[in-house]
Amino acid sequence: MGLQGIGFTEILILLVVVLLLFGAKRIPEIAGSFGKGITEFKRNLNDAQKAITEPPRADRAVGAAPPTTEPVAREEDRPEPKRLLN
Repeated sequence: MGLQGIGFTEILILLVVVLLLFGAKRIPEIAGSFGKGITEFKRNLNDAQKAITEPPRADRAVGAAPPTTEPVAREEDRPEPKRLLN
């Protein structure tokens, strides 16, 4: 069974149910979290593919973190994220 049988009416009913369950203020937060999750998944998938297909470099130990020149930001140094909706 595919998505061929879903029409405008079914999508509209589904959106109304989601709106009733979560409320108008939570939907952007949920969508943002979902998008970040997909982005993180794709990034990890690409990293795994690179680790499999690329040969290991001789100048770096396996599993060692790459050297960084930037200072690491601590949790208390990061600014509070801005809220779009109150």
